[in-house]
Amino acid sequence: MPSPHPPAADEAAAPVAATAPRGALIVIFLTVFIDLLGFGIVLPVMPRQAGVYLQALGLPPAAEGTIIGVLFSVFSLMQFLFSPWWGRVSDAIGRRPVLIVSLAGSVIFYALYGLAVTLPPERGALAIGLMLLSRIGAGIAGASVGTAAAVIADCTPPERRAGGMALIGIAFGAGFTLGPLIAYFGLRLFAEKPWGVGALASLLSLVALVFALVVFKETRVPGNRAGRELPSAARTRAVLSMPAVGPLVLVYFLSIFAFANFEATLARFTQEAFGLTDNGNFLVFASIGAVLMLAGGAYRPLSKRLPESRLLAIGLALLIAGMTGLGFVALAVYRSEVGAVAVPPVVRWLFHLAAAAAVVGFAFVNPSVSSLISRRADPARQGEVLGVNQSFASLGRILGPFAGSILFSLSDSRTLPYAVAVAVLCLVATLLPRITRAAESPGG
Repeated sequence: MPSPHPPAADEAAAPVAATAPRGALIVIFLTVFIDLLGFGIVLPVMPRQAGVYLQALGLPPAAEGTIIGVLFSVFSLMQFLFSPWWGRVSDAIGRRPVLIVSLAGSVIFYALYGLAVTLPPERGALAIGLMLLSRIGAGIAGASVGTAAAVIADCTPPERRAGGMALIGIAFGAGFTLGPLIAYFGLRLFAEKPWGVGALASLLSLVALVFALVVFKETRVPGNRAGRELPSAARTRAVLSMPAVGPLVLVYFLSIFAFANFEATLARFTQEAFGLTDNGNFLVFASIGAVLMLAGGAYRPLSKRLPESRLLAIGLALLIAGMTGLGFVALAVYRSEVGAVAVPPVVRWLFHLAAAAAVVGFAFVNPSVSSLISRRADPARQGEVLGVNQSFASLGRILGPFAGSILFSLSDSRTLPYAVAVAVLCLVATLLPRITRAAESPGG
């Protein structure tokens, strides 16, 4: 049976192993997992910890909310700015030094976060400044997901590329699931000390760093001609102008933007619609992360039987169905006018099914796009091209929650975030024929 993945013309030049080294894959998993902890581990605790200092400074509520929003978004902003840069540098000097510096940065800046929250409230300005610095540093250090994807591209043959990229999605799910858990147990382990979360995250980063130093071997030959040029906006524009790559980057950005509308409004929606407490919402977030991991595991064997373009279409269809279902749930809850405790069980079941469909769809879109991009890119520029892709993914994680939060507040029925997400995803669907033609073209 012929392979469902026709190789690009330039893939013949890519030096890849028959199977990816196990040590390299473990390091990549840990690197992406640590990156997601930067988002998930602070999600349940940072607003409360920052709030102590902001209240001591006597700021108005609007200013407090703005500063907390900056502390959240600056992490993804740094990833947007630095992902192409790290990828380009990894093309020039190798993947190993970039990943080691990234993990070392995570060790330092998570420890700095732990230090910041030990300061007394009267030193609120310094504490907030250190928290901001730690978030900036952790975002820069965590901007290496594109480099991690390049490692997989380096050491997997084209026909197994999609299954390798699915490992990154599994690591995302693990970080999303375990981040809040680690925050919770970090506080419990250190007897409610506020520095416990930062200390535990720093310790986990240190373990990953030591493992990388001992186990990880370079997968990319440094010093190639393409890597000698410095990263720049012009280089990023050149990547986006590639006919077989630019539409895929746009698909990734728009898909993440749409999915982030769901992520950013989930806790508020479940509280209003179903009356869930913080503990109940914690379970919802954990279950979503678990579905993301399971879907990533299911994707890997499917990628051996179906081309990435087909899996991308399946994922997009599930995303649209899930977001549409969530919109109907919001509308049903709004129209019931009976209160959260009296919402019919069928509506709750529809919510869980719709959320699961959206999560599984996203788990299929993520590796499909990364694999298609890596297969259409020059092997000498894998880090740069995949870094640009991750940069726009970070931009989606900045703009998506921002838009979703505003839309949620503007709509009494809470349907606007999901309606806008569906509209964006339908726009993405119009790009699929072009992507499929590019994927099936032997020359890319």
